[in-house]
Amino acid sequence: MKKFNISLTLVLVALMVVGFGVAAYAATAPATAKANELVIADFDTGDKPNNIGGDFGGWDKDPNDESQGTQMSFDTDDSQGDASGYAIRLDYDVDSPNPAYNGFWMKLNGEDATAYNTLNFYVKGDAKLGYTKRFKIELKDMTNKPSAYIVSGVTDQWQKISIPFEKFRRIENWNSLNELVFVFDDINSSPKTGSILIDQITFSKQ
Repeated sequence: MKKFNISLTLVLVALMVVGFGVAAYAATAPATAKANELVIADFDTGDKPNNIGGDFGGWDKDPNDESQGTQMSFDTDDSQGDASGYAIRLDYDVDSPNPAYNGFWMKLNGEDATAYNTLNFYVKGDAKLGYTKRFKIELKDMTNKPSAYIVSGVTDQWQKISIPFEKFRRIENWNSLNELVFVFDDINSSPKTGSILIDQITFSKQ
């Protein structure tokens, strides 16, 4: 009987060790899987701030020029990710007799991006309202100098855009990023009025 009790105890201890190992793996595996991506903004709450605590909104070159501007809104009818979430709708207008540019800004709050190498987001144009197939993105570190990249090939279907950090050549310090800006202008944007949807902005390591 004594030998049986010892054997039973050993079996129970072995099961506990195995169980602990499985639990430990289950706890660490998701964290490891997500370590290669940082969600900057998924807009799923339909409100500010973004996922890293940064503010965002539409901006205009000249708020007094009513012939141009970008209006930002949350769109729940057409989004990526969580089915109950939102995307950002940007209704832009650069059809002005004056030089025109405007868009959407998002604060990055000094985020350290040294663990990543790619900026990602989803984009689509509104087929009914029209949309530009090209627009500019600017990324800024804390020196606030814009480093620009032209996004092209936008369609009326959601597509993922992935831009290697190396394309943003003017960024000096990836350990402290200040702002991400989407720009519509009277040079790249055709037609000059339309609507673009943005969702799921992330940094990733690829």
